[in-house]
Amino acid sequence: TIGANATIVCGNTVGRYAFIGAGAVVCNDVADYALMVGNPARRAGWMCRCGVRLPKSYNGDAVLKCSSCGKQYEMTAEDRIAPLSGETAVKEVPLLDLKSQYQTIKNEVSQSIDRVVENQRFILGPEVEALEKEIAEYCGSKFAVGVSSGTDALLVSLMALGVSPGDEVITTPFTFFATVGAILRVGATPVFADIEPGTFNIDPTKVRHRITPKTKAIIPVHLFGQCADMDPITAIAQEKGIPIIEDAAQAIGARYKGRCAGNLGTLGCFSFFPSKNLGAFGDGGMVTTSDESLADRMRIVRNQGAKPKYYHRMVGGNFRLDAIQAAILRVKLKHLDAWSEKRRANAAFYTRRLHEAGLSPAKVVTPTTVQQTHVFNQYVIRAKERDGLKEFLKANGVGTEIYYPSPMHLQECLIDRGYKKGDFPVTEMACESALALPIYAELTQSQKEYVVSKIEEYYRD
Repeated sequence: TIGANATIVCGNTVGRYAFIGAGAVVCNDVADYALMVGNPARRAGWMCRCGVRLPKSYNGDAVLKCSSCGKQYEMTAEDRIAPLSGETAVKEVPLLDLKSQYQTIKNEVSQSIDRVVENQRFILGPEVEALEKEIAEYCGSKFAVGVSSGTDALLVSLMALGVSPGDEVITTPFTFFATVGAILRVGATPVFADIEPGTFNIDPTKVRHRITPKTKAIIPVHLFGQCADMDPITAIAQEKGIPIIEDAAQAIGARYKGRCAGNLGTLGCFSFFPSKNLGAFGDGGMVTTSDESLADRMRIVRNQGAKPKYYHRMVGGNFRLDAIQAAILRVKLKHLDAWSEKRRANAAFYTRRLHEAGLSPAKVVTPTTVQQTHVFNQYVIRAKERDGLKEFLKANGVGTEIYYPSPMHLQECLIDRGYKKGDFPVTEMACESALALPIYAELTQSQKEYVVSKIEEYYRD
């Protein structure tokens, strides 16, 4: 590719897939894949054959990977690069690789941060307001309120509903601690209902039996990126007049019968922790709702309970979203659906290959996909000899994680609540067998093949 007004001095050769920047003056031969800029032209980096600039090597092994198509290149002794082929380039597959994602949006992100720095509005302000509007539109809700984290999204929701000491909140024992921690922080009692064995989500048939006159909210968790079975939960909640708080921290973009997560209950809570499908460069969260009075109450709660400034209607907290995080998230939101589609494609690959290898369901049980818009924040298998498989994959450079090694009802800080081992057998079984595999959108074909080959190798041996 040769940019506008570039000059190539006669007698010089331009290599394959090289990129000559606009206005560059080339006075010497240009290597294959080189990116040349300036007058006289100098090499500013390397290009993939697909036309995307290659990132610098961060792992010290002189391997460059295209953030767009995944093709890999190695540095040669002649200070050039050459394409690598097949699995020979794969030495490790991390559980998550945010650097690859960042390379595809680096310029957009830098511009968004510069915009905030120039504006000097760092707390709430126009960037947060714009993100709130965009998230509300994306989820199909009327309002969205930006907060400081996914944990605080849950806490602000409970506070806005007036949940307090003596109240009970029904939720799942198979979740990240923030779900339960928020309930405890407002002084309420978490009441658990066991999960479905296939989806890992709360079992609606178990919810009704946990309702008492003290029940003030139900928190279904859309775990790993798939919505819980909401129709029966909603029917129970409406019958009893109980609000629903969706813990959609892992499920932005997921849908249930055509409706988006965050728009299936009274309130929807999202996390923008960096590892989420829509992740910030730090902590951040959002609450969606179509109830105007709740939205207004949450805006007051997140800002020390004040409205107007210095006049405090209630005891709130410092739960505000930073403008820089909002600006970054606005960039990423434009790419979210494409990233989710790639995650679904990666999940379909794993499921198909594990079945073709004869590993499923005897050795490995692949995720049950009930909703076609599962966004796969995690691809979680149930594995025979889970701990042994995890250690084998680690020794072979494959990142995995156990979500979650201990259920909520057996956590030390809940020991005085009267729960014991065996109370929620489906959850406890999941804790003993669940293992998350790499599923991020930028996974290459060779990386996915490598992961499956190592799982095959473990069970073959």
